[in-house]
Amino acid sequence: MNQKVNYQLELEKELKRLPDRHRRLFLHSCCAPCSSYCLEYLRQYFDITVFYYNPNITFPEEYRHRVEEQKRLIGEMNARPDSCGRISFVEGAYEPARFLEAARGLEDCPEGGERCFACYALRLSEAARTAAEGGYDYFTTTLSISPLKNAGKLNAIGEAAGERYGVRYLPSDFKKKGGYQRSIELSREYGLYRQDYCGCVFSKAEREGRSADSGKKDEDAGGNIEK
Repeated sequence: MNQKVNYQLELEKELKRLPDRHRRLFLHSCCAPCSSYCLEYLRQYFDITVFYYNPNITFPEEYRHRVEEQKRLIGEMNARPDSCGRISFVEGAYEPARFLEAARGLEDCPEGGERCFACYALRLSEAARTAAEGGYDYFTTTLSISPLKNAGKLNAIGEAAGERYGVRYLPSDFKKKGGYQRSIELSREYGLYRQDYCGCVFSKAEREGRSADSGKKDEDAGGNIEK
């Protein structure tokens, strides 16, 4: 894996090679906020189907909330008078047990490590398989918009999944060129729910641990000040 590849540049090169007519893109989305900029950007070039497949979201109520936010965003973007093309939506199966099986033995890995890579592979493999079955021209994922996600690893996993199922993977690093900042702006514009953990039970525990540590440090600092 070559971490020095500029995947945003690779994306721009691929977009320039597209014919005038819109191609069909199967876009795996991790959540509405991350998809906002990706949809705004890519709908200039593609007819897009958003694929919501995220078995890593361990808690059913959290999963349902995020699905509804994704659907709401798509509906509001489609209703805009300046929209370039219609965005459609496909919800994959909700399979948290499948994620937990993929994460077996990796439960103690830190966020952003091997457990996350196994999760990427699970979601991108399902996206590639479904895109191939649907005859899409390309598939990709919104995951690379996050500053916390390893774009090199994501693209390597996506390319391998595309080769396995016979569908082209669209390279990306959507955080580049202000993409992440734009997603924050669009989240505010649409009033989107912005979660503070990826969705899995492990990331939630790690988030809560950091919050507890931060609170303890604040208490210690306060005690020292009083002394």
